[in-house]
Amino acid sequence: MGNQNDEYDKLIQLTLSGRKEAYGELYEKTIRDVYKSVHFLIEKKTDVDDVVQDIYIQAYQSLSRFDRSKSFRPWLMGIAVRQIRNYRRKTWTHLRILKKAEGHKQVIEFDFSNDVVDKLSNHELISLIDSLPYKLKQVVILRYLNEHSQEEVASILDIPVGTVKSRINAALKKLRQKGQDNNIFLRKVENIQ
Repeated sequence: MGNQNDEYDKLIQLTLSGRKEAYGELYEKTIRDVYKSVHFLIEKKTDVDDVVQDIYIQAYQSLSRFDRSKSFRPWLMGIAVRQIRNYRRKTWTHLRILKKAEGHKQVIEFDFSNDVVDKLSNHELISLIDSLPYKLKQVVILRYLNEHSQEEVASILDIPVGTVKSRINAALKKLRQKGQDNNIFLRKVENIQ
């Protein structure tokens, strides 16, 4: 992990000294995690690319204020979570109206499905996670999909570790309950805790 941090540190240094291609490399190294998180946490999939772009613009503008004694990925994910929150705040009313009109949500196909399915067992489970309340969905995605520690999740969301733990437990409990209702086998989720 230290190695990866050194790599990020070098690219940050180069970016700050005006080397645009270094930021391109930072983008390449992090886009997969950022994109997956945004894809899961934003309902309107046509807005995902715009939000991802906003995240990287914000990160670029904030890079000089990044504390290089800390890990880069959790810092970037913190920016992602704030941008997603801003997006959700702006579109909240719009989404509410859409949801009422839409009635039922269609199942979304993910282009990174193999990666997700390996970790999360199957498509039914993905749609179960998608049906969780936002605050619970957020911790599940950061913890299990992006593999951040509970401490990192707490730091990214700016909440106590105890809150992260209780949200994870609540999420897993809801998933188990919904899984039983839908006859979905959830052993894998319980094992990844």
